[in-house]
Amino acid sequence: MSAPRPALFARCPASVRAVEVGPRDGLQNEPELVPAAVKVAFVEALAGAGHRHIEVASFVSPRRVPQLSDAEDVFRALRPREGVRYTALVPNEEGLRRALDAGVASIAVFTAASESFSQKNTGCSIAESLERIRKVVSRAAREGLRVRGYVSMAFSCPYEGPIAASRVLDVVDRLRALGVLEVSLGDTTGAAFPDQVARLLEDLAARHGGLAGFALHLHDTHRRALANALAGLLLGIEELDSSSGGLGGCPFAPGAKGNVATEDLVELLEGMGIATGIDLARQRDASAGIRAALAAAELKRRSTPGSPSGRAGGSRPGGR
Repeated sequence: MSAPRPALFARCPASVRAVEVGPRDGLQNEPELVPAAVKVAFVEALAGAGHRHIEVASFVSPRRVPQLSDAEDVFRALRPREGVRYTALVPNEEGLRRALDAGVASIAVFTAASESFSQKNTGCSIAESLERIRKVVSRAAREGLRVRGYVSMAFSCPYEGPIAASRVLDVVDRLRALGVLEVSLGDTTGAAFPDQVARLLEDLAARHGGLAGFALHLHDTHRRALANALAGLLLGIEELDSSSGGLGGCPFAPGAKGNVATEDLVELLEGMGIATGIDLARQRDASAGIRAALAAAELKRRSTPGSPSGRAGGSRPGGR
């Protein structure tokens, strides 16, 4: 019989859903185009490790994010798995049309709590992004798709500085009014501290009667992602986004690094007696596999005459 939990951790959930975002949020920042077959193998390895929710790709403009321009090919090649949810990031109605044509059954939409970042990331205001989301969610509901929402810059913004909780609460309210009941709060630049995370979650819980439906999307720029995750766990958060090997960043937020590494998060959770359903050894194998593929692509690029040099994989200025 396992020892009883210390009183400090009594409010932590018995299990946590880890949403794997590496195939999308991670690979979108690589300087080289990763072949669709490599992406498919990566996603399959993650599903084999026990992941039940994987964000596979995005249907944004190929000119904006060329690394994910093969989203249709990747989705069409994936084998359906019982109980596994494959999600695509969708920015607008055109992106939704492409996702539907590729057979996607789960989408994610995104906005921000910072006007400046919204303009940089999507070329529109927060209000305009919410209008785009309204149109996407309306059709998604008719098509029977599941919808998840992101609120970027929920704590701090490189253009505006600290973000007031009231602004985040307002955006969340507007998302939920549109029918987006699953909302992931992004520390997009990894600048948050645990007390900021706790205060925002307490405000959300007070307004919404708890934290059901909320997740944290924590980047690890300043190595605080696990501490911020713990702050969320202590308040009862049950869903955390992560990226295999810490891959990722944000193309439109200077200095942003990757999400908290999935293997680090799983090790923390399992060590605390919080179930994830993820096989840590197989998770590490999946991370090692994609890292090896990226290293091989980088080596090939450097050895190709006439190719630009001196740009290490993942160094592209780091969207959610």
